[in-house]
Amino acid sequence: MKSLLALFLATGALVLAQLPPPSMFPGIKTVMSPEEFARAGLSGLSPDQLGLIDAAVIRHYARTVATAANQQATQIVQQQNTEQKRGFLERFGMPDLSFSQEWRDVPNLKAKCTGWAGGNSFKLDNGQVWEGLEPIPMELTNREVEIQSRPAGNFALAVDGQNTTIRVHRIK
Repeated sequence: MKSLLALFLATGALVLAQLPPPSMFPGIKTVMSPEEFARAGLSGLSPDQLGLIDAAVIRHYARTVATAANQQATQIVQQQNTEQKRGFLERFGMPDLSFSQEWRDVPNLKAKCTGWAGGNSFKLDNGQVWEGLEPIPMELTNREVEIQSRPAGNFALAVDGQNTTIRVHRIK
């Protein structure tokens, strides 16, 4: 928790250090052209009234910078939290081999096979291309197929409502 707080403070300081301080705001009269200043009706204001407008702009600027720094720090903390939630193997680019029950929540994909895409790969009517990890011993063209989720990020093929033991993975 201390490291997250330190990261938050460092990020906020970094963002604030990159921007000019609000006290360097030259004033509304300097920022606007003389034509814009007159058209906005500001030429009739006293220096005290112009100072109040300048102070409001400075406060708005400071709040905007602080909000941006907080959002950036929150985003960094969220990225760190998701990194910590990832499995050990996932941190090294390998698939998560945990056998949690989350795979049961993935809906099955039902589609019609439009033909073979070469080798052991087949195309579906939704444009996806899947490949069998084992040889597919049956004709799939113009048949209803179902891609079913399995543990550890695997998928199995069902043809015309009949389960098979053929494992598949998505290519496209």
